[in-house]
Amino acid sequence: MKLIVGLGNPGAKYAQNRHNIGFMAVDRIAADHGFAPWRSKFQGQLSEGRIGSEKVALLKPETFMNLSGQSVGEAMRYLKAAPEDVIVFHDELDLAPGKVRLKTGGGHAGHNGLRSIHGHIGPDYDRVRMGIGHPGHKDAVAGYVLRDFAKADAAWLDDVLRGLSDGITELVTGDGPKFLNAIALRVAPARSSTSKSKPKPVVETAPAEDDNRSAMQKLVDRFR
Repeated sequence: MKLIVGLGNPGAKYAQNRHNIGFMAVDRIAADHGFAPWRSKFQGQLSEGRIGSEKVALLKPETFMNLSGQSVGEAMRYLKAAPEDVIVFHDELDLAPGKVRLKTGGGHAGHNGLRSIHGHIGPDYDRVRMGIGHPGHKDAVAGYVLRDFAKADAAWLDDVLRGLSDGITELVTGDGPKFLNAIALRVAPARSSTSKSKPKPVVETAPAEDDNRSAMQKLVDRFR
């Protein structure tokens, strides 16, 4: 079984915050793939279903971001999942808005939700790093991530969420490149060319000079 975790903070106050893009991701997956209704379990909200042939549990910890590991650890132990079965969707300051990257293992880079998960299950789980951009100064980070996405972000955010839902089957089966490609096709779709092929240039040749020679004269000139 795969345990897919979206990170965020519970409650309507935080629902549209940049910090809650992980919640938004699993909400989209649940809606698009026919998962069961959300229910309270493991100090969070849980929804179960299938993606392809794989049984999957979606989890939104309700412990608040800094204690996310409590919920994830409890769910993982109950479901008898290993760290390598866990995929965490989270906001990423170090990526531009609309950019998505995958990472397995390694440090938490100061992300408090990941820090908490590290403390409960170790670092050997998969992460989907969802770019939200950086406010430019570290002192502005807390206010930035706890503010709602701007209206101007709506288009790329919707594209990213649709893309990850499109590609979630590939992610669950371990094909990271295909998952990222599904997102790229939504964020920057290939555009079929509507322009006609350029006509080949017309090469203009100088008109032949008038030839007033008789047929006999032409034949004689040819053999000179």
